[in-house]
Amino acid sequence: MFQQVKQSRVFQDVIDQIQEAILQGKLKVGDRLPAERELKEILGTSRGTLREALRVLEQKGLITIKTGVAGGPIVSSVPPQKVSESLALLIRSQKVPMRHLSEFREGVEGIVSGLAAERATSEDIVHLNALLSEAGECLEQGVSRWDEFIGADNKIHMYLAHIAGNPVYELVLDTVHENINRYYDRLLPRRDEIMEENYRDLCEIVEAVELGQADRARSIAQDHVRRFNLFME
Repeated sequence: MFQQVKQSRVFQDVIDQIQEAILQGKLKVGDRLPAERELKEILGTSRGTLREALRVLEQKGLITIKTGVAGGPIVSSVPPQKVSESLALLIRSQKVPMRHLSEFREGVEGIVSGLAAERATSEDIVHLNALLSEAGECLEQGVSRWDEFIGADNKIHMYLAHIAGNPVYELVLDTVHENINRYYDRLLPRRDEIMEENYRDLCEIVEAVELGQADRARSIAQDHVRRFNLFME
């Protein structure tokens, strides 16, 4: 499974080999890696380099290092939050230009809304309308309920992703919506008319989903993201 590392890039090579063994299924969740002495000899590296590499793998969520006589590095299941962590930091640092984030969201939100229209159950429609009512109550009180309104908006988008039934879309959009508020706070004007337009879009998306109109739901969601990006620009 492992081979001696290349001396020019020892540290990274150790990480890469163990990581690939896990990702390719040669090491499965719950498997224990070879003992430190054995692994050090197989890889041809020092104890210090091996331990540092194992710490990096633990930070990635690929292994858990247990202490004690029966301890050692054990393969873990990668928690979803580890997968989305880098994307979250990228968005929160606001290093991604708004137009790039909007372009990404326009595509994904459109696909998700279209899939939701094809896959929604009657229970899903009831829940979406309940979330719409929550957003409508915030709208009635205007910008004093702006943050709660944005929260309800996020819930609707995330429930559409849940209905779509694709965990990749759901994970990525959850990360985006959890962290995009920094852009909203800095760039989106807090005005009644913006809340009203946002609410109209949400009502139309939910209506299209309820009627099973996938193309219409997709188009409205894409236009929605595109126009709100223009507000921020």
